[in-house]
Amino acid sequence: MSSEKKNNLKYLIGQNIRKIRRGQGISQDRLSKLADLSLNTIVNIESGANINPTIYTLNKIANALGVTVDDLMR
Repeated sequence: MSSEKKNNLKYLIGQNIRKIRRGQGISQDRLSKLADLSLNTIVNIESGANINPTIYTLNKIANALGVTVDDLMR
């Protein structure tokens, strides 16, 4: 996979997290607490500032949202 495609996927993950979170009516602050992550981590992933979240971080977010990591990548 090209680096451009990888970066697009990572940006897509942030967009998907935002979409799922908003669909559930959860604020970024609430998600950070549910996932036991810093608010800054959530903001940076959603905005694309962090284009390399770890699988551990994505798993925590997915669990907090009640979805799978795979759902975050679609």
